[in-house]
Amino acid sequence: MSKRDNVILEMKDVKVHFHLDEGILKAVDGVDLQIKRGMTLGIVGESGCGKSVTSQALLRIVPKPGQVEGEIKLQRSGAGSHEAVDLVKLDPRGKEVRDIRGDEIAMIFQEPMKAFSPIHTVGNQIMEAILLHVTQDKKEAYRLAVEILRKVGMSNPEQRLSEYPHQLSGGMRQRAMIAMALSCNPSILIADEPTTALDVTVQAQVLQLINDLKANHDTSVIFITHDLGVIAEMSDEVAVMYLGKVVEYTDVDSLFHHPKHPYTKALLNSIPAIGRENKRLESIEGTVPFPMNLPKGCGFYTRCKMAIDGVCNVADVPLVEVRKDHKVRCLLVETELKEAEVVS
Repeated sequence: MSKRDNVILEMKDVKVHFHLDEGILKAVDGVDLQIKRGMTLGIVGESGCGKSVTSQALLRIVPKPGQVEGEIKLQRSGAGSHEAVDLVKLDPRGKEVRDIRGDEIAMIFQEPMKAFSPIHTVGNQIMEAILLHVTQDKKEAYRLAVEILRKVGMSNPEQRLSEYPHQLSGGMRQRAMIAMALSCNPSILIADEPTTALDVTVQAQVLQLINDLKANHDTSVIFITHDLGVIAEMSDEVAVMYLGKVVEYTDVDSLFHHPKHPYTKALLNSIPAIGRENKRLESIEGTVPFPMNLPKGCGFYTRCKMAIDGVCNVADVPLVEVRKDHKVRCLLVETELKEAEVVS
């Protein structure tokens, strides 16, 4: 079996709904994704599209009153080739899912200052993960903590272990967060906007670090961002999300050279490119709708320049395969393909 066919985690019709007094807030509404061993899946979209909530569902850390539905099948390390565990069926506070968090699935959170405890040292927090999943020997845990901080390029790691998060710079906190996520050599690393608020030099170092660790440990990476430049650099496959749904899902080359969904095209047209210096960048008018009590039809209908009244706003749009390994959620793309088939 090739690396590209070796699926380590599969999501089927995953939904994360928040039952509020005003109605049901559908933060994630029927997501299907596959994570392959040693590959990077990029998840891109505007703020409010459900990217981070999808990652929270994987770790079963969705805050109340959120409820996770669907299937999230994880091929556990050391398990038989046909054995998988459904994370949705596990108790979010149970021992089995706690054994998986940090050990087999780890996460680099978007805001290290908020993710770290302000009243515990960095060393205390990194060593806690090592003591839970790797060794119960405190001296060995300390040695491993120093080693992982050195691997992520932290200067004077012994001193950093005794410091509190507020004593570190933004770049150092991000490196410490990466170190904690990688301290147990996870099978899957979720990176949620890992370069946010970092200067360009540190961003490049963090991205290179993630790529090096992926190559050395055959780790699968889920890279969540709104930066298409980073997606082009880091990803093997890309899922474009909008309003809690995947609207386009393909390999990174096809996404940039043959985008199909109007939202994907609009995102690509909104970034600078060589050869378009004298052209005004396009913008996507409006904002992502609030995901509650939504009307039938395509979620992008109100912002789409190609939308057709009576077609795009009549019924919910399915995600269909328009070419091999290229899926799109758009009725107009389906119509174009059918017309092309008739002509040929």
